[in-house]
Amino acid sequence: MHNALRNCFSLLVLIGNNAAATSHLLGIESKQYGESIAYDMNVAGQVAAVIKEKDGTPHAVFFENGKLIKLEIPGETESEANHINNKGEVVGSSKTGQTWRAFIRGRGMQDLGTLGGPNSYGMALNNAGVAVGFSDTANRDWHAFLYTPGEPLKDLGTLGGKVSYASGINNLGKVVGTATTSDGSRHAFLYDETTGMADLGTLGGRYSSATAINDQGVVVGSSETKDRRLHAFVHDGTQMIDLGNKIGFGNSYATGINNEGHVVGVVDSADMRLSFVWRDNKMALHPAGKSLYLTNAINDAGQVIGARYDHGMNAATMPSNATPFVDLGGRKIFGFNLIVVMLAAAIALFRKRLKGLFFENGLFFRM
Repeated sequence: MHNALRNCFSLLVLIGNNAAATSHLLGIESKQYGESIAYDMNVAGQVAAVIKEKDGTPHAVFFENGKLIKLEIPGETESEANHINNKGEVVGSSKTGQTWRAFIRGRGMQDLGTLGGPNSYGMALNNAGVAVGFSDTANRDWHAFLYTPGEPLKDLGTLGGKVSYASGINNLGKVVGTATTSDGSRHAFLYDETTGMADLGTLGGRYSSATAINDQGVVVGSSETKDRRLHAFVHDGTQMIDLGNKIGFGNSYATGINNEGHVVGVVDSADMRLSFVWRDNKMALHPAGKSLYLTNAINDAGQVIGARYDHGMNAATMPSNATPFVDLGGRKIFGFNLIVVMLAAAIALFRKRLKGLFFENGLFFRM
């Protein structure tokens, strides 16, 4: 057993070494700004990010060529930036007192208003400056909204329940998100101005959620399966395709897709976190650590955007064609699954014998 454990730890070292060159820090100085997470990057390299001040307060920032600009509204206590379009416009949210308001930062800071309640959150926008998010209504239910420049917020409704959230929009104005059905389940939706809100269904479970959509109308997100696991999915316009089955283990979450159809996300399994890239009908896995711990988006230049974890979150990117630890297919997936099982067994044994000593000393971590 000791030899097996030694082999497992050797594999951990191998994983770390392989991952060392896959991600690139953006250069947001942690000593000055604290932790940072990149949420989106346009093709010009402009970044929408969040920094975490030394006191723990998050603030939305615009970052370009080493220069950081805080997207502050007078009197705010915290803020977030979620998406940036190719014009450099950023959508996010700002908190003043106990109230959150969606904003777009272009030439100035614009408050997007609400659907009748006090709060709203900005989640995504396209190159025409059309934005989506969610807001509480006068009845204090949360509804997805669509913002068109010069017009009031449009309530996108629900799938028969009381709640909906919009999380993505493409350049044709199609919107995706999550909404409750009449029985209270939450399902991924696709909204089109002509046809309204359509239920995208699930992978056999009770719940699903859509996170992003490209200009070809391909939607990504995550869904519960029949066996109550969470799997990343791609919806091609006619059916929901299970990406979790192509990974083969753990819970997976798709977080972004670009116009080439490349999909990114994360996988959680036992005490391991990995990022994944699905492109050209191949699944590539990248262990967290020196690779990306969080994947929030992928742009049309093929850059995966998120954060690397190294004693804290640091905004980083990774090329979508980075050499993976494993390229799923044929015999390789069997070998990788065996590694995961061995690591899980080793971790379980050490937890039992040493009562958490390794975790207290930082040899393993889980966010």
